[in-house]
Amino acid sequence: MREAVIENPVINSAFVEPMKHFKFDDDGITSDIADARRPSAYFIPVAQPKKKGKQLELGTEWTDDRLRENDYINEVRAAVGDWRSRDYPGITRTSRHLLEYWQRADRDRRLFFCQLEAAETAIYLTECAPKLGKAYLLNRLEEANEAANPGLDRLAFKMATGSGKTVVMAMLIAWHALNKIENPQDARFSDSFLIVTPGITIRDRLRVLLPNDSGNYYRQLDVVPAELMERLNRAQVVITNFHAFLLREKVSAGKLTKRILAGRGASEQSAFTETSDEMVRRVCREFGNKRGIVVVNDEAHHCYRSKPAERDDEVDEADLKGEDKREAEKRDEEARVWISGLEAVKKKTFRRRPSSCAGQATLRARSSPGA
Repeated sequence: MREAVIENPVINSAFVEPMKHFKFDDDGITSDIADARRPSAYFIPVAQPKKKGKQLELGTEWTDDRLRENDYINEVRAAVGDWRSRDYPGITRTSRHLLEYWQRADRDRRLFFCQLEAAETAIYLTECAPKLGKAYLLNRLEEANEAANPGLDRLAFKMATGSGKTVVMAMLIAWHALNKIENPQDARFSDSFLIVTPGITIRDRLRVLLPNDSGNYYRQLDVVPAELMERLNRAQVVITNFHAFLLREKVSAGKLTKRILAGRGASEQSAFTETSDEMVRRVCREFGNKRGIVVVNDEAHHCYRSKPAERDDEVDEADLKGEDKREAEKRDEEARVWISGLEAVKKKTFRRRPSSCAGQATLRARSSPGA
């Protein structure tokens, strides 16, 4: 691959919509600049033959036949951009107040454009798309969710590492909660939030999303006007990690004791282990009898259900050996626990599906800021 020399890689402001990008050609990225925002796209990696004693590697062949544009993402971007240019028609008074507050000129700490666009997209899809003749965008989301996550309504925001996705979580929680508190009968919104993280360290870092925490982002980063903080404090925010979805033992006993008491072998030991409903009651006990809980999945690319490889150039985990295979199995098991836990929460706390896609907000980081 040719190595391009780019003297200054920063050609856009972080605070406005990108209007330039570096071009790619068949040899990779170039120093040539196009006067337009880069469309959302990805390159399909090519699996290189595995040599004896070495791991299978994914090559990067930057050829046009391997470039795929994300047509749906680009269409949503265009729809949100048009809606933005018309001053956000069709939204609630609370949503307008927040959007104006987040963009006011005298902010000490301006929000990045990518943060605003993520919040705008959630607001647009939830409040405006059906009214403005774009219901098919929601239908496409439903079809994709049904194919990948039957029974779960998931909406993902893919943001660059360091672009402030925790702030976006705070923005989405504030938007949801303040709308719900303003109009409790509006089924599009919720004031109850379960934040699920991939580990204890990240869970502890996200305490900034608790409205009553002394270092909360709503006040510290000026996400919510001071006069609305009292209202936001009425929201219920619970932070956990996906390990909480593991079914725990209810009774401490040895394996032999369990087998004897179970009577019919080790396969029937449910009396000693939580049921899915009991697990959900434990994880969600702070919500009481609340329904319509919004789940925010941090690092959501860890939450999936494995599917067999669909293309010839994809890596089939059955071909992995040794440490690679054990690592893949560990990842898949953790992902299964996470998504199965979400399905159990949905089943236990289900109510009539609202006419929006806000059942779950999932955020994941990406390693480069090209989105």
